[in-house]
Amino acid sequence: MVPVLAVRWGWRFGIAAVLFMLFVVTLYAFVNPPTTFYILSESRRLDNTRREWRDFESISPHMPHAIVAAEDANFCNHWGFDMAAIRDALEDGGGRGASTISQQTVKNVFLWHGRTYTRKALEAAITPVMETIWTKRRVLEVYMNVAEFDEGVFGVGAAAPWYFGVDAKDLTMKQASLLAAILPNPKGRSAKRPSAFIKKRARSIASGAATIRADGRNTCFEG
Repeated sequence: MVPVLAVRWGWRFGIAAVLFMLFVVTLYAFVNPPTTFYILSESRRLDNTRREWRDFESISPHMPHAIVAAEDANFCNHWGFDMAAIRDALEDGGGRGASTISQQTVKNVFLWHGRTYTRKALEAAITPVMETIWTKRRVLEVYMNVAEFDEGVFGVGAAAPWYFGVDAKDLTMKQASLLAAILPNPKGRSAKRPSAFIKKRARSIASGAATIRADGRNTCFEG
């Protein structure tokens, strides 16, 4: 009887966990995430973090274009996983990343940081669910508000005044490209004192953003 009860309660727990996650994913399609596991852990470690939520409309249009150009140029054309990028990464022997903005949003909002098989499996399971329920514009909006841009600085609303002394809605293309260039290693890179590598990467991102505008790969979040 004990094994049967254990299996039964295991199934119940599993179903409850799935339903709860589905509820939270659906809720966050309309309600802004108040915080994340990583932001909470950094708040405890640093005693203070900077974060100011900004709606998509109150962020410079240069910023989403720069983010997509830097992190996931095919953002509008995939369902959460960029299969071409995954194939390229495999052929490269794991030397390059293939994580999409959608996957990064799932990791940042619903899960924890760290390279574990459990987290990657949950990320793979939640990403298509989020992509089905959320709009692409919402995915990008949430990502821009939870991504870390410096130690303890989360979201574009806090990063713009922190680095450049301007509001997020007033970011220039150059500033937006510099912010995008420090991802995904904000603790090791700086938009305030950019290295030659970051400056070169920012120029490439600005060029990529112009290409995305020109070829229509911004249609899922623009306008």
